[in-house]
Amino acid sequence: MINLAKLQQEIDTVGTFKTKVPEIREVRSIVMDILSLMFPGGFYTKESTNLKSIARRLESQIKIAFKATGNMTQGIDPEQLTETFMTSIPEVKKILFTDIESFYAGDPAAKNREEIVLCYPGFKAIAIYRIAHILYDMHVPLIPRMMTEFAHEKTGVDIHPGAKIGEHFFIDHATGIVVGETTVIGNHVKLYQGVTLGAKSFEVDENGNPVKDIKRHPNIGNNVVIYANATILGGNTYIGDNSVIGASTWIVSSVPAGSRILYSPDTPEAEQFFGECGAGI
Repeated sequence: MINLAKLQQEIDTVGTFKTKVPEIREVRSIVMDILSLMFPGGFYTKESTNLKSIARRLESQIKIAFKATGNMTQGIDPEQLTETFMTSIPEVKKILFTDIESFYAGDPAAKNREEIVLCYPGFKAIAIYRIAHILYDMHVPLIPRMMTEFAHEKTGVDIHPGAKIGEHFFIDHATGIVVGETTVIGNHVKLYQGVTLGAKSFEVDENGNPVKDIKRHPNIGNNVVIYANATILGGNTYIGDNSVIGASTWIVSSVPAGSRILYSPDTPEAEQFFGECGAGI
């Protein structure tokens, strides 16, 4: 008969976390409780909650996150970070209502705003991202990424919490969208399914390791529409205001304001990347 105690010992010797880490279930529960308070009935939560409970649990997880990453240095105050985050919730809700308006205005299938909160995975992904982004901007480790990966798992939308996204953001159909860490998105932007806003390549150091904390992902201007399966790559790539990026295009260079980029297998590569300003989709 197998010796389970010995087997567990062998498993443990292979490697494990050196310290306690934030609890996945608790972090997911916290973000869902925040959303359920902002939109009662719109997000599932196991039990009634309140701001005091959320603050207490979040502060506990923030402490664990800083300790787990070795960043619990002098000047780090989890209680103050939690208070700052909690006071930001009204502003997050205000921005989310601009997103709801963009969904409602941009999708004829949306019969009312309640349907968007209840049924649209794109809105759920954006809502979780906006909460996580506040914590990311406060340099809280681990927890923001845990939140957005929860959204990724549930919706198929992968938005890094470090991305900067303006108001009136609309993700239609949601599935397969990727928004990288250093992406900047303006106001009134619409993304369709399968869009990737990614890195063109990674700089490496002398040891061959990726260089961190550099601009790797594109900037998207205001009033831009990016259709299904378009790929836009690179930290020096800028999509100008009022542009339309067609389905299945591959863009690694900047596009001027007012552009209309249309994929064609017969179009020379350089023209396909840049398009012709004003050419229509």
